[in-house]
Parts: sequence; C-alpha cells; structure tokens
Amino acid sequence: MLKVGEAEKLMIRLMSGLIHEYMGKLLSVNLLQRIIVAFAGIPLLLWLIKVGGVWFFSFFLLLALLAVFEFHRLARHKAHPPALWLILLITLLFQMNFYLHLAEVWELLLAVVLVLLVMELFLKEGSPLLNLGAMLPGLLYVNLSFGSLLRLRLETTDGTGELMVFLMFFCVWSADIFAYFGGSTLGGKFIHRKLFERLSPHKTWEGFLSGLAGSIIASIIYGNFVPQLPLTTVLLTGLLIGLASPAGDLIESMLKRDAGVKDSSALIPGHGGVLDRFDTIMFVSPFIYFITFHL
Repeated sequence: MLKVGEAEKLMIRLMSGLIHEYMGKLLSVNLLQRIIVAFAGIPLLLWLIKVGGVWFFSFFLLLALLAVFEFHRLARHKAHPPALWLILLITLLFQMNFYLHLAEVWELLLAVVLVLLVMELFLKEGSPLLNLGAMLPGLLYVNLSFGSLLRLRLETTDGTGELMVFLMFFCVWSADIFAYFGGSTLGGKFIHRKLFERLSPHKTWEGFLSGLAGSIIASIIYGNFVPQLPLTTVLLTGLLIGLASPAGDLIESMLKRDAGVKDSSALIPGHGGVLDRFDTIMFVSPFIYFITFHL
C-alpha cells in the first residue's frame, strides 16, 4: 500500500500531468486557430493593399471603429468615458477626413477636444479628468495610427506608398514569426532576464533579437525583389520595425493589464481583438509614414 506522503506525491504528479496535457492541447488549438486565420486573412489583406482606393479605406475604417470600441471597453474598467456612439462618430469623421482631406488634422483635433470637454459637462459619473484621460489617448492613438497608414497607401501616385505598406507588413509578420519561434526555443537560455517582465512576463531577449533578425532579413529579401525602393530605405524600415515592434505589443499589454483583462476582445479566433492583432502595425505605421515622406 502507498503511504500518505507517497499518495499525495502521486496525486500531484497525476494532476501536473493532466494540467500539462490540457495546456498543450489548448496551445495547439490556439496555434491552429492562428494559422487558419492567417491563411484566410493574409491573402485578403494583400489584395486590399494592392487595389487600394475605397476598398483599402473601408477595411481600415472598419478596423479603426472596432479598435476604438475595444479601447472604450478597456477604459470602462477604470473610468466613465464618453458615450460609445460619440467615440465611434469621432472615429468615422477622423478616418473620412484622412481619406477625403476635408480639413486639416489639427483643426479636427481641436474640434474633438472641445466637443469632449463640453460633453463632460453633462456627465454625472466619475472624475472628469479620469473620464477624459481614460479615452482621449486611445482615441487619438487609434485614429492617427490608422490615418497615417491610409495616407501612406493612398497619397502617393508613383506606387511608393503601396510598396512601403507591403514592406511594412512583410517585416512585421517576419518579426512576429521569428520572435515567436526564437523565444519559444531559445528564450532564457542565453540571457537570463526577461525583456519587460513587468508588463509581459513571457517576452525574452532571445525572442526580441530573433524578431529583429527576422525583420532585417525580410527587408533584405524584399529589397532584392523590389529595386524601385532605395536599399537604405528598405534596410532602415526593417531595422526600425525590428526594434519598435515589441513596443506596440507592450503598450497594449500595459493598457490591458491596467484594465485587468487578457484580450481586448475575442473577435479574431486565436488572436484576440483588433488591438491585439494590429497593435504593432498601429505603432509602426507613423514611423514608416515619416520614412516615406520625410527621408
């Protein structure tokens, strides 16, 4: 017969084995979902980048609306932000303005800030400072990021914007893939410190360096096939995306952690929400815009 201590140890081993098996299945299902979504979504996205125009605008308008909806859900965990209908209307106006050039961006920003301040006069819940502070940064971050992506793709007439958007997505995807597999296989084996443990305990320096290498390699490959772009621009883009891509994810992790949620939503199977899936694209788009138009 087993002694009491041996029985407890056996039970712990069995429970650990079951938990490990369950987590393995869960991770495999999650990875399978991510692969399926990628196979369906990547061709659509590449087609939208190629055709541009109203199709490209409509898709990223939808993403912007969903992203501010998710951010509004996060903000509600900490404050009483302005009404959702107003936030969605502001987002619609922002993105339409980026597409149609109806007004200067700073003019629209001024109007939005004034409207939000006046609306807060009629709200009776929470702190005005917290209510505005919880929503305004995310509202501007989402709209200006997606707006810079729209301008990048749609403003150039020589095809440069289209090529740069393709390059940006190619480098971001490569960085993600290299970081995922580099971090899962090499993480913690060489550098015994987490990349940013306070916000994302699973990110490692090995994963970051693998992602950086993946982005640079992708830019070199892309540059060899697309001679229309200067090699220095292509390499700078790959380097910048490799260095900056973790920041977009960490910023979103910071916001989710503060709100006490795991994902911004469950909209995309295996990926979470729009903020979860497009956080890096949102963060790097303004930088790629500046590289394209000011370097």
